[in-house]
Amino acid sequence: MMDIREHMEIVDVDGTHIGTVDRVEGDRIKMTKKDSRDGQHHFLNTKQVAGIDGDRVKLNQKASALKLQAS
Repeated sequence: MMDIREHMEIVDVDGTHIGTVDRVEGDRIKMTKKDSRDGQHHFLNTKQVAGIDGDRVKLNQKASALKLQAS
């Protein structure tokens, strides 16, 4: 997860935009508030990451199946 950097785009398995990386905190990716419907930071577990492609974090699930944790 050392390759995940601030401002990288996060996309689901189909390439749909999920959010933007704010930072990595332990085993969670904190996403920026700007992509959030409720104005809160949300977190993804790094186990949901399938890989890195340039400036994109690719997840291993569809957006509808993601489990986001609110701050």
